[in-house]
Amino acid sequence: MFQWKNIFKGMTMGVSDLIPGVSGGTIALVLGIYQSLIAAINGLFSKDWKKHLMFLMPLGLGIVIALLTISHLVEWLLAEYPQPTFFFFLGLIIGIIPTLLKDIDYKNSFAPVHYVLLAVGAVIVGATFFVKDSELATVMTHLVWTDYALLFFAGWIASSAMILPGVSGSFVFLLFGVYPTVVNALSTFNIPVIITVGSGIAIGLVITSRLITFLFKKYRTGTYALMIGFIIGSIVVIYPGMAGDSFLLFISVLAFLMGGLSAYALSYLEVKKTVVKLNH
Repeated sequence: MFQWKNIFKGMTMGVSDLIPGVSGGTIALVLGIYQSLIAAINGLFSKDWKKHLMFLMPLGLGIVIALLTISHLVEWLLAEYPQPTFFFFLGLIIGIIPTLLKDIDYKNSFAPVHYVLLAVGAVIVGATFFVKDSELATVMTHLVWTDYALLFFAGWIASSAMILPGVSGSFVFLLFGVYPTVVNALSTFNIPVIITVGSGIAIGLVITSRLITFLFKKYRTGTYALMIGFIIGSIVVIYPGMAGDSFLLFISVLAFLMGGLSAYALSYLEVKKTVVKLNH
């Protein structure tokens, strides 16, 4: 069945993928659809492909709507109010960590090796803070086939990052020097660039989802520990610092609290929905 509410969840994921340092996979965890998303991507090549397609269609539609319509707003927020924008997502991400730890029942399920995996994941993602470019590259114009090859490969790698909680697809685009080009293409409806990057993303999603499914089946607790580590590490990457006048600081703190409350509210709704299903 086509779930219309998933369009709004997809839009939330689409917005997050436009923010460097913020992961669409993390937002999927916040929304309570991460494992369903992975299963649906894998299921596209099974006999139940229609059911999985009906789950993915509204999500994909929401992501596309966000990328094509809200990209202008995101560009404006990042240019004019970057600190409050990043603090909102910082609150959202920190707010989901207790829920993830509770989901895996870490007090009873974690062995020493899992704490090590958590720390390794945090260090891997956190270390990317030191390789961030101090300024964005320029928008690529008059593209030749090598530029399109770079965009395709960047989309492939970025999609692998997008589906991993704590790892930002936008940040991968930044590292490849194509982030301004991709965002500009979305804002100006540059179809050749959108198709090129989109093709790379589609292939990367299918391959990475299969790997994640295998890891969840064979090493569920270890995979959870590593992903929570990724999310903790992303806090370092996303943190924009505290600067500006008292009003900007107030807005940033307010945005942070709103992000945290949003994570709590979404987690509460998912738990309540699960309880209702169990009772029926």
